Amino acid sequence: MATIRNVAELAKVSTATVSRVINSNGYVNEETKKRVKEAIEQLNYFPNDVARSLFKGRSKMIALFVPDITNPFFPELARAVEDVTNRNDYTFVLCNTDGDIDKKIDYLNALQQKSVDGFIIVSSSLTEDHLKNIQAPIVALDRIISPDISSVTVNNRIGSRDAVNYLKSVGCRRIAHIAGPEHVDNAINRMRGFLDEVKHEDWFDSDYVVSGAYNFEMAREAAINLLTKNPKIDGIFAGNDLMGAGVLNAAASLDIKVPGDLAVIGFDGITMSERVTPALTTMAQPIYDIGARAAEILIEQIRSTSQVVMREEFNVQLTERQSTLRREQTNEH
Repeated sequence: MATIRNVAELAKVSTATVSRVINSNGYVNEETKKRVKEAIEQLNYFPNDVARSLFKGRSKMIALFVPDITNPFFPELARAVEDVTNRNDYTFVLCNTDGDIDKKIDYLNALQQKSVDGFIIVSSSLTEDHLKNIQAPIVALDRIISPDISSVTVNNRIGSRDAVNYLKSVGCRRIAHIAGPEHVDNAINRMRGFLDEVKHEDWFDSDYVVSGAYNFEMAREAAINLLTKNPKIDGIFAGNDLMGAGVLNAAASLDIKVPGDLAVIGFDGITMSERVTPALTTMAQPIYDIGARAAEILIEQIRSTSQVVMREEFNVQLTERQSTLRREQTNEH
Protein backbone atom coordinates (compact mmCIF):
# COMPACT_ATOMS: atom_id res chain seq x y z
CA MET A 1 0.00 0.00 0.00
CA ALA A 2 1.36 3.40 -0.97
CA THR A 3 2.31 5.89 1.74
CA ILE A 4 2.44 9.66 1.82
CA ARG A 5 6.26 9.33 1.63
CA ASN A 6 5.94 7.35 -1.62
CA VAL A 7 3.75 10.13 -3.05
CA ALA A 8 6.25 12.78 -1.95
CA GLU A 9 9.18 10.90 -3.52
CA LEU A 10 7.34 10.39 -6.83
CA ALA A 11 6.24 14.05 -6.96
CA LYS A 12 9.69 15.22 -5.78
CA VAL A 13 8.21 17.27 -2.92
CA SER A 14 8.13 17.06 0.87
CA THR A 15 5.48 15.07 2.77
CA ALA A 16 4.28 18.40 4.21
CA THR A 17 3.53 19.62 0.68
CA VAL A 18 1.53 16.44 -0.08
CA SER A 19 -0.43 16.98 3.13
CA ARG A 20 -1.19 20.59 2.18
CA VAL A 21 -2.49 19.48 -1.23
CA ILE A 22 -4.68 16.73 0.26
CA ASN A 23 -6.14 18.97 2.95
CA SER A 24 -6.27 22.16 0.87
CA ASN A 25 -4.39 23.78 3.70
CA GLY A 26 -1.75 26.36 2.83
CA TYR A 27 -0.37 27.61 -0.46
CA VAL A 28 1.00 25.24 -3.09
CA ASN A 29 1.73 26.48 -6.61
CA GLU A 30 -0.27 24.96 -9.43
CA GLU A 31 2.58 23.07 -11.05
CA THR A 32 3.52 21.39 -7.76
CA LYS A 33 -0.13 20.66 -6.98
CA LYS A 34 -0.49 19.00 -10.36
CA ARG A 35 2.55 16.75 -9.74
CA VAL A 36 1.20 15.72 -6.33
CA LYS A 37 -2.21 14.88 -7.73
CA GLU A 38 -0.67 12.84 -10.52
CA ALA A 39 1.44 10.94 -8.00
CA ILE A 40 -1.59 10.25 -5.81
CA GLU A 41 -3.52 8.92 -8.79
CA GLN A 42 -0.64 6.84 -10.08
CA LEU A 43 0.01 5.23 -6.69
CA ASN A 44 -3.68 5.00 -5.72
CA TYR A 45 -2.67 6.55 -2.45
CA PHE A 46 -4.98 5.97 0.53
CA PRO A 47 -7.42 7.48 1.40
CA ASN A 48 -8.92 6.75 -2.00
CA ASP A 49 -11.94 8.95 -1.38
CA VAL A 50 -9.71 11.96 -0.87
CA ALA A 51 -7.68 11.17 -3.98
CA ARG A 52 -10.82 10.66 -6.03
CA SER A 53 -12.35 13.94 -4.93
CA LEU A 54 -9.10 15.75 -5.74
CA PHE A 55 -9.14 14.56 -9.33
CA LYS A 56 -12.80 14.27 -10.15
CA GLY A 57 -14.35 16.69 -7.69
CA ARG A 58 -16.57 13.84 -6.49
CA SER A 59 -16.70 11.52 -3.52
CA LYS A 60 -18.86 8.81 -5.15
CA MET A 61 -21.07 9.14 -2.08
CA ILE A 62 -24.87 9.50 -1.93
CA ALA A 63 -26.80 10.28 1.26
CA LEU A 64 -30.38 9.31 2.12
CA PHE A 65 -32.16 11.24 4.88
CA VAL A 66 -35.08 9.47 6.60
CA PRO A 67 -37.10 10.81 9.55
CA ASP A 68 -37.48 7.59 11.58
CA ILE A 69 -35.49 4.44 10.95
CA THR A 70 -37.69 2.52 13.42
CA ASN A 71 -40.65 2.88 11.03
CA PRO A 72 -40.39 -0.28 8.85
CA PHE A 73 -41.29 1.72 5.73
CA PHE A 74 -37.95 3.52 5.67
CA PRO A 75 -35.57 0.52 5.86
CA GLU A 76 -37.49 -1.00 2.93
CA LEU A 77 -37.09 2.28 1.04
CA ALA A 78 -33.41 2.50 1.99
CA ARG A 79 -32.72 -0.99 0.65
CA ALA A 80 -33.85 0.06 -2.82
CA VAL A 81 -31.74 3.23 -2.76
CA GLU A 82 -28.72 1.26 -1.56
CA ASP A 83 -29.09 -1.38 -4.28
CA VAL A 84 -29.14 1.22 -7.07
CA THR A 85 -26.30 3.30 -5.65
CA ASN A 86 -24.11 0.24 -5.13
CA ARG A 87 -24.75 -0.97 -8.68
CA ASN A 88 -23.50 2.38 -9.89
CA ASP A 89 -20.38 2.26 -7.69
CA TYR A 90 -21.53 4.87 -5.18
CA THR A 91 -21.13 4.62 -1.43
CA PHE A 92 -24.48 4.83 0.37
CA VAL A 93 -24.88 6.82 3.59
CA LEU A 94 -28.10 6.52 5.63
CA CYS A 95 -28.91 9.45 7.93
CA ASN A 96 -31.67 9.07 10.52
CA THR A 97 -32.84 12.62 11.26
CA ASP A 98 -35.55 11.93 13.87
CA GLY A 99 -37.56 14.66 12.14
CA ASP A 100 -35.23 17.18 13.82
CA ILE A 101 -34.47 20.19 11.63
CA ASP A 102 -31.20 20.96 13.43
CA LYS A 103 -30.03 17.40 12.93
CA LYS A 104 -30.87 17.60 9.22
CA ILE A 105 -28.90 20.83 8.81
CA ASP A 106 -25.92 19.37 10.70
CA TYR A 107 -25.95 16.34 8.38
CA LEU A 108 -26.16 18.59 5.31
CA ASN A 109 -23.21 20.69 6.44
CA ALA A 110 -21.05 17.71 7.43
CA LEU A 111 -21.72 15.82 4.21
CA GLN A 112 -21.10 18.88 2.04
CA GLN A 113 -17.66 19.13 3.61
CA LYS A 114 -17.07 15.53 2.54
CA SER A 115 -18.06 16.44 -1.05
CA VAL A 116 -21.11 14.17 -1.09
CA ASP A 117 -22.32 13.85 -4.68
CA GLY A 118 -26.04 14.02 -4.01
CA PHE A 119 -28.88 13.81 -1.50
CA ILE A 120 -32.14 11.87 -1.41
CA ILE A 121 -34.27 13.48 1.26
CA VAL A 122 -37.46 12.40 3.01
CA SER A 123 -38.47 15.55 4.87
CA SER A 124 -41.41 17.82 5.50
CA SER A 125 -39.47 20.49 7.38
CA LEU A 126 -36.54 21.27 5.07
CA THR A 127 -37.33 24.23 2.81
CA GLU A 128 -35.76 25.82 -0.25
CA ASP A 129 -34.11 28.32 2.06
CA HIS A 130 -32.38 25.53 4.01
CA LEU A 131 -31.12 24.00 0.77
CA LYS A 132 -30.16 27.10 -1.22
CA ASN A 133 -26.43 26.71 -0.51
CA ILE A 134 -26.28 22.99 -1.27
CA GLN A 135 -24.16 22.50 -4.37
CA ALA A 136 -25.02 18.84 -4.94
CA PRO A 137 -28.21 17.58 -6.66
CA ILE A 138 -31.21 16.76 -4.44
CA VAL A 139 -34.18 14.46 -4.98
CA ALA A 140 -37.16 14.56 -2.61
CA LEU A 141 -38.61 11.13 -1.85
CA ASP A 142 -42.07 10.26 -0.46
CA ARG A 143 -42.76 13.97 0.13
CA ILE A 144 -42.41 17.12 -1.98
CA ILE A 145 -39.97 19.76 -0.73
CA SER A 146 -40.25 22.33 -3.53
CA PRO A 147 -41.49 22.58 -7.13
CA ASP A 148 -37.88 23.33 -8.05
CA ILE A 149 -36.56 20.04 -6.62
CA SER A 150 -37.08 16.69 -8.34
CA SER A 151 -39.38 14.33 -6.46
CA VAL A 152 -40.70 10.77 -6.44
CA THR A 153 -44.02 10.21 -4.67
CA VAL A 154 -47.24 8.20 -4.88
CA ASN A 155 -50.82 9.30 -5.50
CA ASN A 156 -51.69 9.62 -1.80
CA ARG A 157 -55.01 11.39 -2.19
CA ILE A 158 -56.40 9.08 -4.86
CA GLY A 159 -55.13 6.03 -3.00
CA SER A 160 -56.89 7.20 0.16
CA ARG A 161 -60.15 7.75 -1.69
CA ASP A 162 -59.86 4.21 -3.02
CA ALA A 163 -59.26 2.92 0.51
CA VAL A 164 -62.44 4.55 1.83
CA ASN A 165 -64.53 3.38 -1.11
CA TYR A 166 -63.22 -0.12 -0.58
CA LEU A 167 -64.32 -0.01 3.07
CA LYS A 168 -67.76 1.07 1.89
CA SER A 169 -67.83 -1.79 -0.59
CA VAL A 170 -67.26 -4.36 2.18
CA GLY A 171 -70.21 -3.01 4.16
CA CYS A 172 -68.77 -0.28 6.40
CA ARG A 173 -71.28 2.47 7.23
CA ARG A 174 -69.34 4.64 9.69
CA ILE A 175 -65.68 5.09 8.79
CA ALA A 176 -63.01 6.89 10.81
CA HIS A 177 -59.47 7.96 9.99
CA ILE A 178 -56.29 7.72 12.06
CA ALA A 179 -54.22 10.50 10.48
CA GLY A 180 -50.48 11.06 10.23
CA PRO A 181 -48.60 14.18 11.41
CA GLU A 182 -50.29 17.49 10.58
CA HIS A 183 -47.14 18.97 8.99
CA VAL A 184 -46.39 16.04 6.65
CA ASP A 185 -47.74 16.56 3.15
CA ASN A 186 -48.43 12.90 2.37
CA ALA A 187 -50.41 12.61 5.63
CA ILE A 188 -52.36 15.74 4.69
CA ASN A 189 -53.18 14.34 1.26
CA ARG A 190 -54.27 11.01 2.71
CA MET A 191 -56.59 12.82 5.10
CA ARG A 192 -57.94 14.92 2.23
CA GLY A 193 -58.65 11.77 0.25
CA PHE A 194 -60.55 10.37 3.23
CA LEU A 195 -62.57 13.58 3.61
CA ASP A 196 -63.36 13.65 -0.12
CA GLU A 197 -65.36 10.44 0.35
CA VAL A 198 -67.02 10.99 3.75
CA LYS A 199 -67.55 14.69 4.45
CA HIS A 200 -70.99 14.72 2.79
CA GLU A 201 -72.20 11.57 4.56
CA ASP A 202 -75.02 12.07 7.08
CA TRP A 203 -73.15 10.08 9.70
CA PHE A 204 -69.83 11.88 9.39
CA ASP A 205 -68.51 13.69 12.43
CA SER A 206 -65.24 15.64 12.68
CA ASP A 207 -64.47 13.53 15.77
CA TYR A 208 -63.98 10.63 13.36
CA VAL A 209 -60.56 12.04 12.38
CA VAL A 210 -57.86 11.65 15.04
CA SER A 211 -54.08 11.86 14.96
CA GLY A 212 -51.80 8.87 15.29
CA ALA A 213 -48.62 10.67 14.12
CA TYR A 214 -47.44 7.66 12.05
CA ASN A 215 -46.67 5.94 15.37
CA PHE A 216 -47.87 2.53 16.61
CA GLU A 217 -48.44 3.47 20.26
CA MET A 218 -50.07 6.82 19.52
CA ALA A 219 -52.37 5.21 16.97
CA ARG A 220 -53.26 2.47 19.44
CA GLU A 221 -54.24 4.99 22.11
CA ALA A 222 -56.10 7.15 19.58
CA ALA A 223 -58.05 4.13 18.33
CA ILE A 224 -58.99 3.03 21.86
CA ASN A 225 -60.38 6.49 22.62
CA LEU A 226 -62.11 6.72 19.25
CA LEU A 227 -63.80 3.33 19.45
CA THR A 228 -64.77 3.75 23.09
CA LYS A 229 -66.50 7.09 22.41
CA ASN A 230 -67.96 6.02 19.05
CA PRO A 231 -68.92 2.32 19.24
CA LYS A 232 -70.88 2.52 15.96
CA ILE A 233 -67.69 2.97 13.93
CA ASP A 234 -67.28 -0.15 11.79
CA GLY A 235 -64.38 0.87 9.54
CA ILE A 236 -61.04 2.58 10.09
CA PHE A 237 -58.63 3.86 7.46
CA ALA A 238 -55.20 4.24 9.06
CA GLY A 239 -52.83 6.68 7.34
CA ASN A 240 -50.00 4.15 7.35
CA ASP A 241 -49.54 0.45 8.11
CA LEU A 242 -47.72 1.06 11.38
CA MET A 243 -50.79 2.89 12.68
CA GLY A 244 -52.99 0.18 11.15
CA ALA A 245 -51.19 -2.35 13.34
CA GLY A 246 -51.86 -0.07 16.32
CA VAL A 247 -55.58 -0.08 15.45
CA LEU A 248 -55.62 -3.89 15.31
CA ASN A 249 -53.97 -4.00 18.73
CA ALA A 250 -56.52 -1.51 20.10
CA ALA A 251 -59.43 -3.54 18.73
CA ALA A 252 -58.08 -6.71 20.36
CA SER A 253 -57.74 -4.94 23.72
CA LEU A 254 -61.38 -3.80 23.46
CA ASP A 255 -62.55 -7.27 22.37
CA ILE A 256 -63.74 -5.87 19.03
CA LYS A 257 -63.65 -8.52 16.32
CA VAL A 258 -61.73 -7.69 13.14
CA PRO A 259 -63.12 -7.87 10.52
CA GLY A 260 -66.49 -9.04 11.91
CA ASP A 261 -67.20 -5.85 13.89
CA LEU A 262 -64.53 -3.55 12.49
CA ALA A 263 -62.74 -3.47 9.14
CA VAL A 264 -59.25 -1.92 9.10
CA ILE A 265 -57.16 -0.78 6.12
CA GLY A 266 -53.71 0.81 6.16
CA PHE A 267 -51.45 2.52 3.65
CA ASP A 268 -47.87 1.68 2.53
CA GLY A 269 -47.66 -2.07 2.01
CA ILE A 270 -44.74 -2.73 4.35
CA THR A 271 -43.77 -6.35 5.01
CA MET A 272 -44.99 -6.10 8.60
CA SER A 273 -48.59 -5.66 7.40
CA GLU A 274 -48.57 -9.31 6.27
CA ARG A 275 -47.32 -10.54 9.64
CA VAL A 276 -49.76 -8.96 12.08
CA THR A 277 -52.91 -10.80 13.15
CA PRO A 278 -55.21 -10.50 11.35
CA ALA A 279 -53.09 -9.65 8.31
CA LEU A 280 -53.66 -6.01 7.40
CA THR A 281 -55.35 -4.92 4.19
CA THR A 282 -53.41 -1.99 2.76
CA MET A 283 -53.06 0.45 -0.10
CA ALA A 284 -49.60 -0.75 -1.08
CA GLN A 285 -46.97 1.61 -2.39
CA PRO A 286 -44.39 0.17 -4.79
CA ILE A 287 -41.81 0.89 -2.09
CA TYR A 288 -38.83 -0.63 -3.84
CA ASP A 289 -39.68 1.00 -7.15
CA ILE A 290 -40.00 4.52 -5.75
CA GLY A 291 -36.75 4.22 -3.80
CA ALA A 292 -34.93 2.85 -6.82
CA ARG A 293 -36.34 5.54 -9.12
CA ALA A 294 -35.26 8.32 -6.76
CA ALA A 295 -31.72 6.93 -6.79
CA GLU A 296 -31.75 6.64 -10.59
CA ILE A 297 -32.90 10.24 -11.01
CA LEU A 298 -30.24 11.48 -8.60
CA ILE A 299 -27.46 9.61 -10.40
CA GLU A 300 -28.70 10.97 -13.73
CA GLN A 301 -28.51 14.49 -12.30
CA ILE A 302 -25.05 13.92 -10.86
CA ARG A 303 -23.80 12.82 -14.25
CA SER A 304 -25.62 15.49 -16.26
CA THR A 305 -24.70 19.13 -16.71
CA SER A 306 -28.35 20.17 -17.12
CA GLN A 307 -30.52 19.97 -14.03
CA VAL A 308 -34.05 19.27 -15.29
CA VAL A 309 -36.61 19.05 -12.48
CA MET A 310 -38.41 15.72 -12.61
CA ARG A 311 -41.68 14.91 -10.87
CA GLU A 312 -42.73 11.27 -10.85
CA GLU A 313 -45.84 9.92 -9.13
CA PHE A 314 -46.51 6.20 -8.76
CA ASN A 315 -49.86 4.51 -8.18
CA VAL A 316 -50.76 2.56 -5.06
CA GLN A 317 -52.63 -0.73 -5.25
CA LEU A 318 -55.16 -2.37 -2.95
CA THR A 319 -53.80 -5.50 -1.24
CA GLU A 320 -56.73 -7.26 0.40
CA ARG A 321 -56.08 -9.34 3.50
CA GLN A 322 -57.92 -10.67 6.56
CA SER A 323 -58.56 -7.33 8.29
CA THR A 324 -61.27 -6.43 5.77
CA LEU A 325 -62.72 -9.69 4.52
CA ARG A 326 -66.09 -8.93 3.02
CA ARG A 327 -68.90 -9.28 5.51
CA GLU A 328 -70.60 -12.01 3.50
CA GLN A 329 -67.31 -13.92 3.55
CA THR A 330 -66.97 -13.65 7.32
CA ASN A 331 -70.57 -14.79 7.77
CA GLU A 332 -69.82 -17.99 5.88
CA HIS A 333 -67.41 -19.17 8.55
